[in-house]
Amino acid sequence: MGGASIHAAGIGEPCPAQFNMAAYTVGEPAAHWPEREALVVVDGDAPGVAREVWTFAASDEAVRRAANALRAAGAGPGVRVLIRLADGPQFPVAFFGAIAAGAIAMPLSAQLSVPELEAIAQDARPALALLAEDAPAFDRAGAVRLDPAALTVAEPGEYAQTGADDPAFLVYTSGSTGKPKGVLHAQRSVWGRRAMREGWQGFGPGDRVMHTGAFNWTYTLGVGLSDPWSAGATAILNAGSRAPEVWPRLAAQWKPTVFAAVPGVYRRILKYGDGLGSAFASLRHGLTAGEKLGADVHDDWVAATGKPLLESLGMSEISTYVSSSPERQAGPAYAGWPQPGRRVAVLGEDGTPVPLGEEGVLAIDVRDPGLMLGYWRGEGATPDLPLTGEWFVTGDRAAMKGDGCIAYRGRQDDLVNAGGYRVAPEEVEAVLLDHSAVAEVAVTAYEPKPGVTLVGAWIVTSGPLTADALTAYCAARLADYKRPRAFFATESLPRSANGKLRRRALVPGVEI
Repeated sequence: MGGASIHAAGIGEPCPAQFNMAAYTVGEPAAHWPEREALVVVDGDAPGVAREVWTFAASDEAVRRAANALRAAGAGPGVRVLIRLADGPQFPVAFFGAIAAGAIAMPLSAQLSVPELEAIAQDARPALALLAEDAPAFDRAGAVRLDPAALTVAEPGEYAQTGADDPAFLVYTSGSTGKPKGVLHAQRSVWGRRAMREGWQGFGPGDRVMHTGAFNWTYTLGVGLSDPWSAGATAILNAGSRAPEVWPRLAAQWKPTVFAAVPGVYRRILKYGDGLGSAFASLRHGLTAGEKLGADVHDDWVAATGKPLLESLGMSEISTYVSSSPERQAGPAYAGWPQPGRRVAVLGEDGTPVPLGEEGVLAIDVRDPGLMLGYWRGEGATPDLPLTGEWFVTGDRAAMKGDGCIAYRGRQDDLVNAGGYRVAPEEVEAVLLDHSAVAEVAVTAYEPKPGVTLVGAWIVTSGPLTADALTAYCAARLADYKRPRAFFATESLPRSANGKLRRRALVPGVEI
């Protein structure tokens, strides 16, 4: 094809040297649109009147009260504030309150077990912990438990005078070794997210954004909260049931203009939801991230709703950086284009860009303002970025076309090494999902005996299936080394609380 796999989608405006993420996300919108709805809390269990409605002015005041309360408790530069709260207004108030105080917010999932909570606390050593009343008792590694109610009674303070490169929040994400690792983000991270507005989301003042995930997840904290607020849009939070049939009903009532979820949630909405065309009539488009979007989900969603479904590719360390947009849609075969202001390359094993069309590992320019500061180690952050010269290497395998469009080929650390060949699970899954009797599928490695690694497929069926029929089906569509050697029947696939597929939780069971 000629040329190297490197693409720069314009040059982003640099972040101001003095910058506070909370002031930008909450304070500035409050100055522009004080009486506009910032947060509407609804209930999937009891449709009707909103539980709570917060204006930007009210949100700004609540965050500044929280900042002063946290300062009085000892929060300040470098101090970690662990946040394990339910999905309600308390969560964003605590999160942005800690950042407004100049401290480091640590949002954690309410789904974490006690051992998981203790491991994170031991690693990060927070000084303060904001916990819900029903939070389990765990070893907080010396953190002082602070009643979340204390955040509401302090006088409103001012936003800290932080620098763009000062730390703002610390999130924990799954590591390739199975041990969660802390990802430390700077105040400038929200500035780096501006590339998403034009390159993916299309958010603007007056939009209404409904996200199906929980606030502790960076996908939701960003796309469902920080990005709408910084654009002057309203975030709609469902604090009740997240069953798939709930979302069409909520959308019909609260009329979001943009809807966001992972592909698995879209798949279940399509399966269990009713009247999707009328329910989602208010949408301009849907957003999807977190895992590869299947062509069947994309096509079925567009057919059922008449609305585009825009995919993006990202990770906790950088958020999304490649995507389709309202003006330019790649379709399910491609992840999209580098967003405006992003400089992206596909690298070979020697760390240099591969020729266009060849497969390699996606990388982001280390100067990108959305890139993390580093991985957390004990009492501080180290420059432990997976770097190759000027690039941060993401671990996503991809190929680039001449116009910069990216074809996603799976995670490097999800690849199955079978018989010396490396197999991308997403490629095999896409083939199996085209079978009329396959409702859902996950592919990963399994060991029939020690030292022998084979490709396996875990299948939720929607009709009669036999192993012989599946073997013949795959033989006609996949190279021999890519074909599953066993097909395991399962009633459901293991997923996180936010609907993301957990391949490492798959275990061999009853074969089809």
